[in-house]
Amino acid sequence: MNLKPLTEAERTRAREKATAARASRAEVKSRIKSGDLTIEEVILSRSGEEAIGRLKVMDLLRALPGVGERRAAGIMATVGIAPTRRVRGLGVHQRKALIELLDGH
Repeated sequence: MNLKPLTEAERTRAREKATAARASRAEVKSRIKSGDLTIEEVILSRSGEEAIGRLKVMDLLRALPGVGERRAAGIMATVGIAPTRRVRGLGVHQRKALIELLDGH
């Protein structure tokens, strides 16, 4: 499959969009780490945003204070979420189970 070559202006717009998406995801993770935002708020209200919807659930969990790679993997295994799942790809039951599990966190 051949992709059409992008013009310089199209490349610039794509770079700016990607940079904005990375900044948005970093801001959400930072707010989770500081306690200004909860996983529930991200999953229920911000998952519709394109940049946040593309955030991996593993990265979202690792942003929680005291949660590293192993604990995040354990949480995902307990809830039944694949390691590569993104926020917008969570099912209704997965969202509910994840929120209930992390309610005390």
